[in-house]
Amino acid sequence: MKSGEKLDVGEIYGINVLGKATYDSPLRLSKKRGDDIFNFVKEDDKILQDISLREFKKCLADNKEPFAMERAGPREKIYFNVKKTKAAIVTCGGLCPGINNVIRSLVMGLTYFYGVKEILGVRYGFEGLNPAYGHGFVDLTPAFVKDIHQFGGTILGSSRGGQDVGVMVDTLYENGVDLLFTIGGDGTLKGADAIGEEIKKRGVDISVIGIPKTIDNDVNLIDKTFGFETAYHVANPIIRDAHNEATGAYNGIAIVKLMGRDSGFIAASAAISMSVVNFVLVPEMHFELEGENGFLEVLKKRLDTKHHAVIVVAEGAGQNLFKKDKKEQETDASGNIKHGDIGLLLKTEIAEYFKKNDRQVTIKYIDPSYIIRSAPANPGDSIFCNGLAYHAVHGAMTGRTRFVVGRVNNRYVYLPISAVTNKRKKINMEGGFWYTVLESTGQPFEMR
Repeated sequence: MKSGEKLDVGEIYGINVLGKATYDSPLRLSKKRGDDIFNFVKEDDKILQDISLREFKKCLADNKEPFAMERAGPREKIYFNVKKTKAAIVTCGGLCPGINNVIRSLVMGLTYFYGVKEILGVRYGFEGLNPAYGHGFVDLTPAFVKDIHQFGGTILGSSRGGQDVGVMVDTLYENGVDLLFTIGGDGTLKGADAIGEEIKKRGVDISVIGIPKTIDNDVNLIDKTFGFETAYHVANPIIRDAHNEATGAYNGIAIVKLMGRDSGFIAASAAISMSVVNFVLVPEMHFELEGENGFLEVLKKRLDTKHHAVIVVAEGAGQNLFKKDKKEQETDASGNIKHGDIGLLLKTEIAEYFKKNDRQVTIKYIDPSYIIRSAPANPGDSIFCNGLAYHAVHGAMTGRTRFVVGRVNNRYVYLPISAVTNKRKKINMEGGFWYTVLESTGQPFEMR
């Protein structure tokens, strides 16, 4: 196959490959069932996207094959010569629990599964692929990374914002890199795809692999991203303590602001896991403060009966309340719109509302975001990080490129980067997950 040619893997989820895999895998796996040895994954192994009976019947009626994704895992044939393969790992964007776990597992998998001798750690995100910054590389070995999973953050450092794609590809080529593993969110993955496109134009053999990293769990199509589970796990006792603060005063109100720029999965999951929360406010919902059915009136009714309230709010919720002109919206280095501080706004508006109503309240505002982001991964996320890294290594060695590894319907799969960056995953406000939030909190369906 020529560089950039796609495998025949279905209508929309084809993965780019650098060429035909001709080398025998060094992994001593099986090709038959029943011998108690793990089997190589075959190229026609697929995972269905929609596993509902309704979709199955629809495909039968339409006489067409359902959408399916490549099953992740080791193949019998690989593309790269393991004796000459060189890898690089880069981490970009904000911190997230589990980054070091992924780095460690990538190094272990490359070294012990395939015998890759040289792995470069790119310092401070995509800046590290621009020699003008002078960050240089660090040699990643099993001995170097053996304990890093016990700590949060990233041993490689990170940065936001893009760099000149041509310069980054020059750096990769000049340093003899064959595999580039990019660990990051939406902006990082789009940057990785751009690097892959430039590599394709030049006709060089460098595989670009994405491992989705966003604590917000807002990557399209895949079940979840690493760090998300740890995020609501760490938030759980914080919400418990906020509840103690609220109940410790007559008409006590505790506001906890959690991560969630465009999607409220952390806020919602944390509230369900610690069911003392009375209101969850997320970016997917439109709510108003004023009016008969507005949030402030509903909060007042809560205090009338229970004399305390716990509010969990995602950072991107209620942005309509700031009434900013779209032309005035600022963005950060990653291109994300800078949101107004909804936590402080709520604190101010709640205080003013009850003051006007001659009612004394005690308000505690808690923002633990940076503590949560820098926490080490919990056991569940640690297992998940290992799986993502190992499957990323297997896919990379076959010459697949410009793909991400993720889990869909609880199975590891490979997807084109473009498939997961075309939109963000959001809470379905008519779905069962959000209804569980409403059942847990007792808040109204609407507050407007």
